[in-house]
Amino acid sequence: MALQAQVLYDFTAEPGNHELSIRQGDTITVIDQTVGGGWIEAQDSSGRTGLVPEGYLQVIGAADGAGESRSGGGASVTNAAEGWSHQGVANTQQADVIDYDDGEWDDDWDDQSEAGSRGYDQVEEEGGAAGQSTNGSTMKISLNRFPFHKGPSAEVYLLAKAPADSRERLPVFIGEVGPVWLYPSAPLDCLIADPKKESKLYGLKSFIEYQIIPNTTNRPVTHRYKHFDWLYERLLDKFGSALPIPALPDKQVTGRFEVDFIKMRMEQLQSWMTRMCRHPVVSQSSVFQLFLTHRDEKEWKTGKRKAEKDETVGPMIFSLVETEAAELDAINVEQKCEHYSRFTRSMDDGVRELLSVGHTHWKRCTGPLPKEYERIGRAFKNLSTVFTSSGYPGEETLTDALTVAGQTYEEIAELVAQQPQKDLHFLLETNNEYRGMLGCFPDIISVHKSAIEKVKESDRLVLAGKITNGDKKFMSQRLSGMSYTLQAEMNHFHSNRIYDYNRVMQLYLQQQATFYQQIADKLRAALNQFTTL
Repeated sequence: MALQAQVLYDFTAEPGNHELSIRQGDTITVIDQTVGGGWIEAQDSSGRTGLVPEGYLQVIGAADGAGESRSGGGASVTNAAEGWSHQGVANTQQADVIDYDDGEWDDDWDDQSEAGSRGYDQVEEEGGAAGQSTNGSTMKISLNRFPFHKGPSAEVYLLAKAPADSRERLPVFIGEVGPVWLYPSAPLDCLIADPKKESKLYGLKSFIEYQIIPNTTNRPVTHRYKHFDWLYERLLDKFGSALPIPALPDKQVTGRFEVDFIKMRMEQLQSWMTRMCRHPVVSQSSVFQLFLTHRDEKEWKTGKRKAEKDETVGPMIFSLVETEAAELDAINVEQKCEHYSRFTRSMDDGVRELLSVGHTHWKRCTGPLPKEYERIGRAFKNLSTVFTSSGYPGEETLTDALTVAGQTYEEIAELVAQQPQKDLHFLLETNNEYRGMLGCFPDIISVHKSAIEKVKESDRLVLAGKITNGDKKFMSQRLSGMSYTLQAEMNHFHSNRIYDYNRVMQLYLQQQATFYQQIADKLRAALNQFTTL
């Protein structure tokens, strides 16, 4: 029986890319899961086939399994309590770490074979045995869409001791708006530039390499897309339970060496890196600093292995938080969680609505609307031609004015078609970034809610002899630290939100004002061509 999948998000196909437009709630049939690059081939109910992003789909009948992966937990609250202990966390965590050797790091999943016929040669590495369910009932879901945070669950974290060898600390202070992160004295930034096509294996494998220049060293380092993907996975594993780590731009199946695509990919990577540089926790983390400042290949590989063996990942990241603020009770924590949950859901709805309206307007501005202006201009010019054929003396001024009016509307059509790239592009890109961050908050808040539920039942666990009163007190302290972390992150999110939307709306409205002023000037100039009788 053919595999059926539920569509989770709208996706509009780009012309000429053999893509298939799908709508949220539709049911489609999976034809080929081995396309690679984050895509699959599917067929809709009308019989049309094409490529769709695999992260936009949920296999019917596999919701429970996928839900467990997205929540970052595995055991139920009750089962987690049965196995609580103060030891063994490090051993459990270590078992989840893969120590890649040099050969594995040189995999080619983002290379393209010059002699091959497909966009990705290493489909098996990316979407084969490691990416498929062993029972064949579910497809590989992209980590860029549904993150799974490694490490112990929030329930285990409440009683686990912090790894002894961790030197990282995440201080939280009480500022004017409440809990805030410690911001570096000199903000970090970086520039991505000079993309170059490189090759290996005597030219059989090709890839794009980007130059990254941090403002702290002004010394360039080079990275490929798969290195960015590695960084994303590390940041997601380490901070994903506490901080929103937005997804990278999607992998590309075809056309990865085209000039326009390379330019677009570089702009998207720049936006992602700028967002990460602006975060006071991410930007100062050892793994992020390694990515920006490693001096040679040896330092890069050594740091990479160390990052992959990091024990303070998943909910264990909260063990690094330090604050001198007063301890909060579970009710206070729960109220704040609910408040943030409602806000992020509402903002997500608003962002999605603006994106939908914006994309519709973009299509209209680059499609039917310019054609309408062109038709008006053509009609004026045709009428001018008709008038000229009459041979009536003294009407040259009118026919010339009609011709100018026609040309004016044709010029307006060109302005309309070009305008979205000048203003709407930046508005939509900003909203896309925020949609990515907002999509992380349900997972973040679910970690807090699971901890709240465990603290709520601590009295019963004490009576059952599963934890001590000291454990109960320790759990409350840790839950309070988790809450301060969430509050600090939301304050960071709000301050960036205010800055970003002020900036992008000013740019949008300034460009819109200029756009309509240009149109008004052209129309006035055309108007002046007509004589007053």
